[in-house]
Amino acid sequence: MKRNLGRTDRTVRLAVAVVLAVLYFTDLVGGTLALIMGVVGLIMLFTAATGFCSFYLPFGIDTRKRSDEDCRRNSD
Repeated sequence: MKRNLGRTDRTVRLAVAVVLAVLYFTDLVGGTLALIMGVVGLIMLFTAATGFCSFYLPFGIDTRKRSDEDCRRNSD
């Protein structure tokens, strides 16, 4: 897996996962909504930890900042 998430993207995903976890564990949401939010939170946590989002692949999205050296290597 090639990383395709930048620092800001990963931070936002981690923050969303934490907010969803707090809502779930404080019983502010329940039922089906809680299950959906739990799954979304786990996905956000996983993508933030790995730096890879498979949903970005078909669209060619890459939010990482690249240095000049990385750009030169990719153009060869």
